[in-house]
Amino acid sequence: MEGWSEQDNKLVRTVRFKDFSEAFAFMTRVALVAERMGHHPEWSNVYSKVHIALSTHEAGDRVTEKDLELASAINALVEG
Repeated sequence: MEGWSEQDNKLVRTVRFKDFSEAFAFMTRVALVAERMGHHPEWSNVYSKVHIALSTHEAGDRVTEKDLELASAINALVEG
């Protein structure tokens, strides 16, 4: 999937923005999508950078279709 790599049984991606406000707004949009999907990312934010890791805890912390669906939704938000 574009922009993502698999590391340690997780899909990971780092997204950079112009500044903290843009990064935080992006995280808010992702949070709303993730809540609707009932599948939440492991993530961190430092200033203009958001690091995201996706895995399914109920499936033994491995990548599943849920993660691929959320990654696709996140890609759509990044592309705007």
